[in-house]
Amino acid sequence: MSARAPHAAYRRKLIEVDLPLAAINKESAREKSLRHGHPSTLHLWWARRPLAACRAVVFASMVDDPGDCPDEFPSADDQRRERERLHTLIERLVVWENSTDETLLAQARHDIARSVARARGHDAPDKDDRAAVLAYLKEHAPPVVDPFCGGGSIPLEAQRLGLSAIGTDLNPVAVLITKALIELPPRFRGQPPVNPDADPMKRGGWKGAAGLADDIRWYGRWMRERAFERIGHLYPTAKLPDGTEATVIAWLWARTVPCPNPACGVAMPLMSTFQLTRKKGNEHWTRPSVDRETNRITFTVQDHANGVPSDGTVGRNGAVCLACNAAMSLAYVREQGREGHIGEQLIGIVAEGNRERLFLSSTDEHIRTAIHAKPNWRPDGALPEHALGFRVQRYGFTEWGHLFTERQLTGLTSLSDALSEAQNEIVNRGGSKQYADAVATYLSLAIGRMANGGCGFTRWQNLGDKVAQVFVIQGISMIWDFPETNIFSSSTQNWMAQIEWISRSVERVPSTGNTGESLQQNAASATYEAQGSVFATDPPYYDNVGYADLSDFFYTWLRPLLRNIYPELFASIMTPKTDEMTASPRFDDPREHFESSLKTALNLIREHCTPEFPSSLFYAYKQQEQHEDETVSTGWDTMLTALVTSGFEITGTWPMRTERGSRPRAQDSNALATSVVLVCRPRPEDAPLATRGEFLAALAAELPGALEQLTRGHIAPVDLAQAAIGPGMKVYSRYARVETIGGEPVTVREALAEINREVARHHEREEGALDGASRFCAGWLRQHGYGEGAYGEAETLARAMNVTVEGLSPRLLEAVGGKVRLLRPEAYGPEGQAALAGPTAWEGAFRMAWHLWHEDGAGTAGAAAVARGMGSDAAAAERLARILYEHFDRKGDSANAVRCNNLVTAWPEIEKARLGAEQAGLGLG
Repeated sequence: MSARAPHAAYRRKLIEVDLPLAAINKESAREKSLRHGHPSTLHLWWARRPLAACRAVVFASMVDDPGDCPDEFPSADDQRRERERLHTLIERLVVWENSTDETLLAQARHDIARSVARARGHDAPDKDDRAAVLAYLKEHAPPVVDPFCGGGSIPLEAQRLGLSAIGTDLNPVAVLITKALIELPPRFRGQPPVNPDADPMKRGGWKGAAGLADDIRWYGRWMRERAFERIGHLYPTAKLPDGTEATVIAWLWARTVPCPNPACGVAMPLMSTFQLTRKKGNEHWTRPSVDRETNRITFTVQDHANGVPSDGTVGRNGAVCLACNAAMSLAYVREQGREGHIGEQLIGIVAEGNRERLFLSSTDEHIRTAIHAKPNWRPDGALPEHALGFRVQRYGFTEWGHLFTERQLTGLTSLSDALSEAQNEIVNRGGSKQYADAVATYLSLAIGRMANGGCGFTRWQNLGDKVAQVFVIQGISMIWDFPETNIFSSSTQNWMAQIEWISRSVERVPSTGNTGESLQQNAASATYEAQGSVFATDPPYYDNVGYADLSDFFYTWLRPLLRNIYPELFASIMTPKTDEMTASPRFDDPREHFESSLKTALNLIREHCTPEFPSSLFYAYKQQEQHEDETVSTGWDTMLTALVTSGFEITGTWPMRTERGSRPRAQDSNALATSVVLVCRPRPEDAPLATRGEFLAALAAELPGALEQLTRGHIAPVDLAQAAIGPGMKVYSRYARVETIGGEPVTVREALAEINREVARHHEREEGALDGASRFCAGWLRQHGYGEGAYGEAETLARAMNVTVEGLSPRLLEAVGGKVRLLRPEAYGPEGQAALAGPTAWEGAFRMAWHLWHEDGAGTAGAAAVARGMGSDAAAAERLARILYEHFDRKGDSANAVRCNNLVTAWPEIEKARLGAEQAGLGLG
């Protein structure tokens, strides 16, 4: 390969200049609804970043911005066209259905190789020689390192893009999941399965990890058969009234405590609801009856024709006895739990029917069968005394084994016993020990999934008629009534469903890229073999998630299964806690522990990162707080201070939205971006000092242009303040130090306050360019909201805006009896307004928002009709929506803030619909 002289200057990467953020966020949010085949379904990990966002961030961090490649793109038009091409490529890359499109991935890999070749002074490999491109990236591209790999999303996407990926984490469960995503599938690429039912002449061969997935399915089924032979009698069928039998899906239980009334003493069921299913046409509930002879409460399942269920017996304020109406406090329930007096009572059975669930009363046979289950092993070890997200210890559930019923433990241990036998079967059928270990890894993860869905703290969802796993939240909370799933059924949370989730994930993970590696390592004391790496990571944020304590739930099951395969990962009794980077209550000074360990980790990243490519950090955004006359964020302050003092220059921030969108009118609050990507690179050693005045002057000169660029890219108003931190902190962090006249440092917090002030000034300039009527309305809104004000005061403000109150009424306000009031947003529907010509920005914004929000609105088409009527003034309505968002958000008016925010985010679609209608010669409205 011939060499060219390398370009001496640092080339900015696309992520430091411009991103197709709307497309990235749209696909990131859509991932929430993607299930089968998505890598997140391999095994639970908390607070995963969307793959779409990770893929876009890694790609945009590796490719040069065309503006810094003048030899190849000399003119502004050339640069614009190339940037648009890269944006289009990203827009296609982030679509989940394209994640296995080898042609598309080959294009992305070649674009990365071109940027690496520019940095190295090489000629890029031939685009059509895919093997050569991968070989070039392996030899010359810096590896992508994620020191907090968690569920493996970032290294997985780096590997998909052809880069060498290294994921490290202190937590062994995280390391195991990442191994299963990036290490094992490429290792057994193209290998046919060894099970006896596999087709040796499979058409097209066993591509990628398809053979591995096939063996996971086959041996998962084999384990089910072995377990059923041994414990199938513990899962009896349900007898139906017509004498037939049905497979049980779940047994529904309620916890009980003794009634505190000495004259009663009944085992009191603690139930949040008597409703078993709310599915229309199949509504059922369980009716309690008091048997005075036996002093027991029994339950009979009935449909809604036989009554309507009353409220449950327990709530936030305590519980009440069904037999004597005695009240009991939750403190009493906790005391009974700690004394070992919490029991369980079967309240109903769910069985498989013909296209519907069957709800049946419990029987003595089913109760006796459950009692006779005797597991030969149970996870030992105590639940943490002080941990984030744990609430069950005060009810007496203090051991990991306490979280399961005896039958659940028996089922999980039987599957665990069958796993070691399956490994031997694989070897006996010609598979290598390494291959048997790989299959066992995935089958172990299936047992972890089964524990999550088959535990005494799952929930029965009576609307969807299914079992919700334990970790629907990042913790374990007290559950009063719970389902016990049948692992041998074909319905919710059964064993083969867990196998299928994993198999489909394995089939779709990349196996054509370069190798990946997952290692256990503490980010605050890490040793990175590769100098000059690109770091992309999602560090833990303060006390959001207690990863170590939560993952012990799975570790207790995985350790006995895998410690012979991964002795270095499963050497300790529980996951490491002492060095975990979190503000957990277990530390004497949680904040100091978190901040010092984070700073140490960032110092190490700074020492080992490449100066040629930026590094990126996903950061969990926290709502800003108001302190006197300035808006700040403690979370931002902590993270940005650590980055700056570690020697990083921040070159961009990008809000990444990960929540699913819904019709705007259905929302009642602003959904903030759940994470923000901080883009940074090492600050030069000779970076200058600056006075506070010099910093403010540079900020005033540079930030307005950056804000213009962000708004042109239709950054949502809810995200503008966060996005503005990037160009603002770029100014601040390029200096070695910013000082006051007296030599005192200007802190990050002070810099953030100045950035916020510059954003406010930007809105003021935007408002000054609006028509007089809209400026009057904005000023009146700030003074009076939608309340009344004096007519004379309104006239004074109107004259300043070169309009009159009389001219504004009744289109924008009501003027009656010497009082003036703005029309409320609901008044801007189409009735009586459609014929108005040349509406103001105020009318246009609220009329468009009405169409997007209101049940009777025409959505984007209706908003486009309004925009078309405004002609060239339509863009002013979008600018006004940004300004009004800031006002409504500051006042806590979330409904109107959402309307303004959604008008801005919908603007590209509105413009597209408007232009399409004009080109087609159609009238909208």
